[in-house]
Amino acid sequence: MTSAPSPYSTRRAVEENDRQACFQVRKEVFVGEQNVPEELEYDAHDATAVHVLAVTADGAALGTGRLLHGADAAGKTGGDPAVGSLGRLAVNREARGLGVGAALVRAIEDEARTLGLAAVDLHAQTHALGFYERLGYVAYGPEFPDAGMPHRAMRREIRPA
Repeated sequence: MTSAPSPYSTRRAVEENDRQACFQVRKEVFVGEQNVPEELEYDAHDATAVHVLAVTADGAALGTGRLLHGADAAGKTGGDPAVGSLGRLAVNREARGLGVGAALVRAIEDEARTLGLAAVDLHAQTHALGFYERLGYVAYGPEFPDAGMPHRAMRREIRPA
């Protein structure tokens, strides 16, 4: 095995096969590894969210994330229409440590800027706080459970496009 990470890119998941790849990554990571019930993992927001996908040069899916905006995000962001909600960030086990998660967060922030949002909120599993802090997110509020795991709310201001 070489030390050079395999090249990958991120893109907005628009085509149905890209969206299915996003859902498959989420199933492997959240349902398979973290035992999140499938009925909690997929929700009505999937239809209106902006989904991003990280893929290798040959098209294999490495990771995904989604951005809720507008009314869909209001319940997670305190109702501020200028704030989007990053969620469902998942990277396949074999792709971890290659920068895929950070690239997906930046891709979601780019989509948020395109939508004219001023900030991105997220609910981080507490073990991932350091990852998001390194990307400029700041935790706020108390710890809370989500799908049986401890989380904290975090926010990063972004400059509109």
